[in-house]
Amino acid sequence: MEKELWIGKRRVEKPVLQGGMGVGISLGNLAGSVAANGGVGIISAAQIGFREPDFDTNTEEANVRAMHSEYAKARKFAPKGVIGFNIMVAMRHYERYVKEAVQAGADLIVSGAGLPMDLPAIAGKAKTALAPIVSSERSARLILKYWEKKYRRLPDLVVIEGPQAGGHLGFSPEQLAEYVQEKKKNFDEEVTRIITTVKEFAQKAKISIPVALAGGIDSREAACHAFALGADAIQVATRFVTTEECDADIRYKQAYIQAKETDIVITKSPVGMPGRAILNSFLKKVQNGEQIPHSKCHGCLKNCKPSEIPYCITDALIHAAKGETDQALLFCGANAWKAQKIQTVREVMEEMLGDKLE
Repeated sequence: MEKELWIGKRRVEKPVLQGGMGVGISLGNLAGSVAANGGVGIISAAQIGFREPDFDTNTEEANVRAMHSEYAKARKFAPKGVIGFNIMVAMRHYERYVKEAVQAGADLIVSGAGLPMDLPAIAGKAKTALAPIVSSERSARLILKYWEKKYRRLPDLVVIEGPQAGGHLGFSPEQLAEYVQEKKKNFDEEVTRIITTVKEFAQKAKISIPVALAGGIDSREAACHAFALGADAIQVATRFVTTEECDADIRYKQAYIQAKETDIVITKSPVGMPGRAILNSFLKKVQNGEQIPHSKCHGCLKNCKPSEIPYCITDALIHAAKGETDQALLFCGANAWKAQKIQTVREVMEEMLGDKLE
């Protein structure tokens, strides 16, 4: 299964983007390994400096330092590979992190959790490719129109994130119910509308804008379906968690392997967005209305009010990365329960694409 993919001026050998997973799930090891196997490796910038000694006292600088060191680590795995960052719009110091990604030499910045309306201005004239994440035709058109008019440019890639994705989701609880539980709506129709809109802007500008489809793509069958809808690439995250190369603790990976289908639930994050995670003792406490004590605020999100939240998202996700699963928010995709064993990145990519990697 081969589709030639260009993102900006970089040719990608295999049409697979590894989705950004924070905190600390997709860092230099996983991103570098995916890039070394011909895909696009994505480092999550979310609280990336959590292992730095001064993270509690100097969070922003710890994160910046870790961005550069994790990118350097990934680049050692794949000197010529395509490596980028996922940077959430909702993050505090968003502008700084975008500029640091550019300075580090990132090939690509993928940005969601809000609309990255001013990403072109922040990135400047750098060669770094820019890719907004969208979940509706309306948001895609809004970004394309705004970038075209204000910045006289268009995205180098558009990522469509569907309702079966993991982590924070760009849908209301009502929309998720319609798409997933009740199946009143088929997201394929929205995907087709988004792709049509992207191609419309691309044709008018006489350029190519590839589209990557994300959310629940866990098999060759799902990948083939994405390509049949018109996607140029797939974005895969959950499947890469249960790999040897994933940066997370082995206990986090085992939580996926041990999970049952009924353990995958939608929960409300402290930031007000719905998210998908594995139901564990931590999440049961949250659902029962318990207040989870949290550490000193690390200023991760722009709109978070520490005095009003049931638990700290940074604390909960750091516990996950460290394998402290009883105290953790275990973000996952809708099909995480299907994981049966630890594999290698190469094996996952071969399964997804249906051919041997050279």
